[in-house]
Amino acid sequence: MRWQSLPLIIGFVILALIVGARAILVENQSANRLAARDAIEYQQLLSGLLSLAQDAESGQRGYLLTGERPYLEPYQKAVDALPGQLSRIDEMTAGDNARMQQIAGIKDALSQKLAELAETIRLYDAGDKAQAMEVVRSDRGKAAMDHIRASLDAIRRDGGAALQARYLRTDQVESWLRIGSFTALLAIFLLGAYTIRESGRRFREVVLAQDELHRKNIALTSEIRTREKAEAQIRQMQKMEAVGQLTGGIAHDFNNMLAVIISAMNLAQRKLARGEHDILKFIEAATDAATRAANLTARLLAFSRQQPLAPQTIDANRLLTGMSDLLRRALGETISIETVLAGGLWKTHADPSQVENAILNLAVNARDAMGDGGKLTIETANSHLDDNYAAAHAEVTAGQYVMIAVTDTGSGMSPEIMARAFEPFFTTKGVNKGTGLGLSQVFGFVKQSGGHVKIYSEPGEGTTVRIYLPRFFGDEGADLPVNPAETANRPATETILVVEDDERVRASTTDAIRELGYTVIHAGSGEEALRKLGENPSVALIFTDIVMPAMNGRKLAEEATARMPGLKVIFTTGFTRNAVVHNGVLDHDVHFLAKPFTIDQLAAKLRDVLDREK
Repeated sequence: MRWQSLPLIIGFVILALIVGARAILVENQSANRLAARDAIEYQQLLSGLLSLAQDAESGQRGYLLTGERPYLEPYQKAVDALPGQLSRIDEMTAGDNARMQQIAGIKDALSQKLAELAETIRLYDAGDKAQAMEVVRSDRGKAAMDHIRASLDAIRRDGGAALQARYLRTDQVESWLRIGSFTALLAIFLLGAYTIRESGRRFREVVLAQDELHRKNIALTSEIRTREKAEAQIRQMQKMEAVGQLTGGIAHDFNNMLAVIISAMNLAQRKLARGEHDILKFIEAATDAATRAANLTARLLAFSRQQPLAPQTIDANRLLTGMSDLLRRALGETISIETVLAGGLWKTHADPSQVENAILNLAVNARDAMGDGGKLTIETANSHLDDNYAAAHAEVTAGQYVMIAVTDTGSGMSPEIMARAFEPFFTTKGVNKGTGLGLSQVFGFVKQSGGHVKIYSEPGEGTTVRIYLPRFFGDEGADLPVNPAETANRPATETILVVEDDERVRASTTDAIRELGYTVIHAGSGEEALRKLGENPSVALIFTDIVMPAMNGRKLAEEATARMPGLKVIFTTGFTRNAVVHNGVLDHDVHFLAKPFTIDQLAAKLRDVLDREK
């Protein structure tokens, strides 16, 4: 407790005592006034008792002297009223033994007097007037009345003295009340003055404290800005370091692949210049390197969440069952595979080919971690990630998910390795054993699909990777993928318009489509394509790049299909943020083939779109 508050507390205690004492005096004053009223009423009751006795005596004498009956009315009224009067006197006398004895003597005398009066009236009524007068002259009644008067006088004297004493006490209490009221007012004034003085002092202290707090806030704000600037610089350095690591990884892998391609093409050129035609192995090497470069690009797009996805309603149990042969071939005979498929599994909405790639990537990683042999378990389950889990994990939305877990009995991972497991180009495998993009590709695809991926692992205890894909609440029926084999062998008789602003890409695409047997018309811009479309109404499909100057592929497709409603369109691009891909998902009813593509992929896509019902 602060010492400055002590006088204020003492003042309030004194004021409380004064107010309490005044309240007690007020109660005492009320009690005195009530007692005074009771004493006055008691005196009036006693006077009334004597008056009734005298009325009874007067009525009896008048009747004896005149013999007329009306003279008995005061007597009768007095006799009727006396019991009630005595009862009220008894109530007010209760508890006072001395007074009760006096009242008892009065009652006895009153009874004697009433008995004497009643006897004379009876004798008179019986015609014995002489005997009645004899009873009157015997002075028995007079003695009783004298006793009554004397007792009542004594009681009235005592009551008057007590009443006078109460009046004196009441005057004293009123004096004390005046003194107490004045003292209370003085105490209130003094307390008010002290409180005002104290409030002023404390207000000045608060102002000084606020000024000090303001100065400290300014200093703290300056320090926060300095720290934020330093943290921003650190974050920028970390970003640049991550970009440098990513760029270095990309450059390393692409340089290796380009080295193979350039070397193979140079050797093929030299052999052809010498008239030699055994160049197949060089072409295969270059094709393989280019394919690996395309896969690397696809993995980088997956990690950056920019790959174009074609989501469908998926039954994960059915998808895993269909992958069983593929997984056995990829893992080999030394790895045993167990699947634990949940009953009543919810549907999810994702790109089925990417889900398969993710499971295959995880299975291959598990195989490499188990070495000479082990057990791979693939499990599905309905799962609910609650608010607490979402709060503890960034980018996780609480809700219902379809969980696919891949568990191995391999070497496991330390916490340090788990923290970097999803980084691109990070790998613990030996040279030429992995690119370090498998888990990063899985991570990017799952995040782009609105899901969550979590690793559970301990060194020597194996690893579990859980993929959570959002539950799909739409139609429960799963979409069925189109089988390319059903349309691959159909003859190519249609005319196709190729639209590409890059001359070299346009030439290679045109040659590839011609190689497939189609009639090809090509254009270098949207305006040229519309003009050639008008000149050639037999065109069945437009194969167009999306990113082009002046008129992009989407605008071209809209204008062309408006002119020719039955026209089919396939979009292609190497850049996914464009007019037909939004939030990483292809627009509805859009046909898309990502660059680069093989001639087999091109053939399957062309045939699939041309054979579809419009």
